[in-house]
Amino acid sequence: MREEETVTNVETDGGAEPRSLARRALLGGAALSLAACAATPKPEATARAARTQEAGEKLADDELLFMSATRLAALIRSGRVSATEAVTAYYRRIDAVNPRLNAVVQFCRERAYAEAAACDAMAAKGQFKGALHGVPMTIKDSFDTEGVISTGGTQGRAFFVPPKDATAVARLRAQGAILLGKTNTPEFTLGGISGLGTTANILYGMSRNPYDPTRSTSGSTGGGGAIVAAGGAAFDFGSDFGGSIRGPAHANGIAGIKPTTGRVPRTGHIVDYGGVFDSYQQVGPLARRVEDLITIVPLVAGPDFIDAAIQPMIWPDPRRVELSRLRVAYYFDLADDAAQPTPEMRATVQSCVDYLARLGCPVRRSRPPDAVAIQALSTRLREGDGNAWQKRLVEKYHTTVPGPNRRFDYPLIETAEFTRLLEARDAWRSRMMAWVKDFDLIVCPAALGPAPKIGDRSAEGLRGASFTSTYNIAGYPSGVVRAGTSPEGMPLGVMLTAQPWREDLVLAAMLSIEAEFGGWQPPPS
Repeated sequence: MREEETVTNVETDGGAEPRSLARRALLGGAALSLAACAATPKPEATARAARTQEAGEKLADDELLFMSATRLAALIRSGRVSATEAVTAYYRRIDAVNPRLNAVVQFCRERAYAEAAACDAMAAKGQFKGALHGVPMTIKDSFDTEGVISTGGTQGRAFFVPPKDATAVARLRAQGAILLGKTNTPEFTLGGISGLGTTANILYGMSRNPYDPTRSTSGSTGGGGAIVAAGGAAFDFGSDFGGSIRGPAHANGIAGIKPTTGRVPRTGHIVDYGGVFDSYQQVGPLARRVEDLITIVPLVAGPDFIDAAIQPMIWPDPRRVELSRLRVAYYFDLADDAAQPTPEMRATVQSCVDYLARLGCPVRRSRPPDAVAIQALSTRLREGDGNAWQKRLVEKYHTTVPGPNRRFDYPLIETAEFTRLLEARDAWRSRMMAWVKDFDLIVCPAALGPAPKIGDRSAEGLRGASFTSTYNIAGYPSGVVRAGTSPEGMPLGVMLTAQPWREDLVLAAMLSIEAEFGGWQPPPS
């Protein structure tokens, strides 16, 4: 059916705290309401946790680790679980899985236990900091975290300790979330050692997938995706410049959302706000369950009066969405001659579309206009100044040994041509608005197939291989949730997107699809 026109790994030492030989050398130099499906299917451990709560019994580690962050917060508030118990359980899990995954690269154990004790003392008095009181989290190493080394994967910040938190981090901590540590990211979040969509840098090495350590975590929030999937954090907070939340959500079988550009401040992220590519960057959460995304995003949204792009927009409740009223567009590829997804990835998308149709949604096969061409245009823009904007990052942080993929020799284009490309990009955005006005929800693959083997170059350079970057350029809210499994046993995620400011529609659909297809599943021990 024709579419409608419209590396080098750096090893760890086998302990919980990663090290790098390279680092030591370098440092010197709808009718159906979502209320009906808000409760997603839970693993047996979570079902046992529900029974344990009723009985007032102590929860085992696996019961704490694999429930949603939202449910854990409720148990802490009820007094069934203490923040100290939760922090202890998560650190025990990190110590068990991190030597294999290399996902968490900095720790703040002493502070985490002190904050947990303070949360428990408050709870004993019936006082709570906020919606995430006592919930352990990790944060992508590209965000500033007060008192904790924050490298952004670049050698120039190897010992950098920020004096204050990034805006989103500060808001999460103000709600009572407890930072366990920082998760791995490629340098500046903009390409790893190998340049193959992996999460790796010259300081900490490469992160690995919990379902198969020979496979990529995707990037650039790959460390966060891996540790959340493995049960080492209740949630992680990452960034997405071209798919860096949604790619790891797909590769690691969890849920993640890139909010609308302008929803959440980027202040304190290593690539923050402003400039030609301002609309591309957004920050948001990754979690095992969609309900946690619904909990977290409104807590971090809204102006901080520093990031000038952020708007004080309302937050509609995803659980009030009537799914059967949504007009759905779906597609499997970005052009007739573009790269094709695997049969299993295609079947996963089709299953989700068929499910939405059964709910009553009108569905139509249609894809965004000129999606391959706009990606090529965007690449020309990024390289058109000779990559000077990335060179400024290197100079800003005094990085004398950039990652191997950090190029500054792209041919310069004339100012007039650069201006023409910006105008062409805005014209495409206008065509996108004309297309999307007929749809409430867009369904497509998150990637061509499951997370690839580390070092696999078979997909390199394929035309139309990136499904995610379309919605960075457009600025639309877009999320990924697991909806299938590959023949190799790897997760397969479906991507759901909506018009600007309609995260409620994205999250409502993700929540329902998670309930129907199971969502996150525990990786092998």
